[in-house]
Amino acid sequence: MSWPTIPTADARPDLESPYWDEHQETRPPEERREAILEKLTEQVRYAYDNSEFYREFYADVDVDPRNITSFEEFEQLPILRSDDIKQEQKEHPPFGRLLCIDEEDITRIYGTSGTTGRPKVFGIGEDDWERIGEWHAQILWSVGLRPDDRVIITSPFIQYLGSWGALAGVDRLGCTTFPFGAGMEGQTEQAVEWIADLQPDALYGTPSYALYLGETAQESGYDPADDFSFDVMFFSGEPGASVPSTRRQIETMFDCEVIDQGSMAEMTPWMSNSGCEHLKNGMHIWNDIVYTELLDVETETPLDYGAEGVPTYTHLERTSQPMIRYWSGDITRWERHDVTDCDCGRTYPTLPKGIYGRADDMLVIRGKNVFPSQIEDQLHALDDFGDEFRVVVEREGTLDTLRLIVELADGAQTTADEFQDVVRTAIKSEIGVTPDVNVIQQGELERTQFKADRVKDERELAVEI
Repeated sequence: MSWPTIPTADARPDLESPYWDEHQETRPPEERREAILEKLTEQVRYAYDNSEFYREFYADVDVDPRNITSFEEFEQLPILRSDDIKQEQKEHPPFGRLLCIDEEDITRIYGTSGTTGRPKVFGIGEDDWERIGEWHAQILWSVGLRPDDRVIITSPFIQYLGSWGALAGVDRLGCTTFPFGAGMEGQTEQAVEWIADLQPDALYGTPSYALYLGETAQESGYDPADDFSFDVMFFSGEPGASVPSTRRQIETMFDCEVIDQGSMAEMTPWMSNSGCEHLKNGMHIWNDIVYTELLDVETETPLDYGAEGVPTYTHLERTSQPMIRYWSGDITRWERHDVTDCDCGRTYPTLPKGIYGRADDMLVIRGKNVFPSQIEDQLHALDDFGDEFRVVVEREGTLDTLRLIVELADGAQTTADEFQDVVRTAIKSEIGVTPDVNVIQQGELERTQFKADRVKDERELAVEI
């Protein structure tokens, strides 16, 4: 086996082929596992030989990192966490000793937003970037994109790797790309006019931004379903695209297909979890591009298919700054390929409900485990919902309370009091907790041009006070 692979520049499959690489995508799962193990062996050996950090990190393991011979041996390697990277980069700025190439060989530098502390820094070499573009193009081919498509990218072109990774994929695929970005005041109104003029076939962004875009278009006198020509929208950054009611709302608003994607910026090629043009809910796990384990939240041990746990990722062909057994902190459930209702013929495992949210986003209210995506799904299924909401968790004495601030759509057929009762009933039936509901008018809550932040847990503040 040649490791790492070198992409063939500009080579693409026949336009009528549903596969970029039919053998890779449809091979028997056990055969794929053998190929994955070969790559894991090479990747761990490479990281150990070229990174002082990994040599120290693996100093006390009972296996030889230079000769991993089984998945059981691989699973004895310690789990890498975000805080490990932050501490390493704090002590050895800017990249830490995870870097396996000379700094002069770095061609791109990206980072996390730093919203939860010190931002992490990623150095990517040119060969890695070419592979990222190749893999993203392959996955976007499964979504249905082709070289004659026109694609608008609406996520901000900042340090966020989502927009840049999408650009790498659509460029490699040969599409016409409009890297619009977002984030500036008035930019969404401009986006509406550009879309009306250019009529792109596909859009990349976040689900919450797509809803904001559609709402802005309607306010400007457009009907997004009739006046725009989107065939598909592919999303990452938040759970909405696999939340059934949110997905249906976007599909109806724009008359297009919706594809959920995404893992983590650190694990770029982040599209390694992706829906396809046949998979209507959830995502395939392209685990021969990024190897994925599902680990128990408490014991951190591997889980069988059908279980719920935390995806933990490993690069398989990364020469610049590889991540090995990287704990995502997300929560999901996975299944074998033959359990999922998908006619694409690919034999990858699936996440039938996508990524529900993060383990640290899960709210425990009166003993009930509640994910914000559950609330979102129920609200978007209501006819008179005005598109935005906020979740506030408070503590009164020893009792946790859940308060929802919910918009009532313009032209709603129900009164605010009636809608309050409808929301209360819908949420209680889903999560087993009766919320307090404040109904406000559509447009009163701030819209986002990036990832939505809708949850405020004030219980810790109450304890501190």
